[in-house]
Amino acid sequence: MSKIFHLLISIATLFIIPTVTLAFAAETAGEYVDRKAEIWNLFFRLMIVAFTVGGVIAGTMVWQVWRFRESNPKSKPTPYEEKGEL
Repeated sequence: MSKIFHLLISIATLFIIPTVTLAFAAETAGEYVDRKAEIWNLFFRLMIVAFTVGGVIAGTMVWQVWRFRESNPKSKPTPYEEKGEL
């Protein structure tokens, strides 16, 4: 349960901080915010996060497949495989 809570907190933070930054971007009444530029900036920031997270997940999956392959000399059968309960 706490892992899901921490995941939701981090995802909410990714969306709340840029929104608050955009809301307070215009410091004086005479300044205007270029929404098109801010939206593209937010898009590119989130794409950097998405590609980074995707790369970490893909790398972890490749490592797991390589580490736990059947031909690995260090691999040992699990207790369930030893009993023949598969």
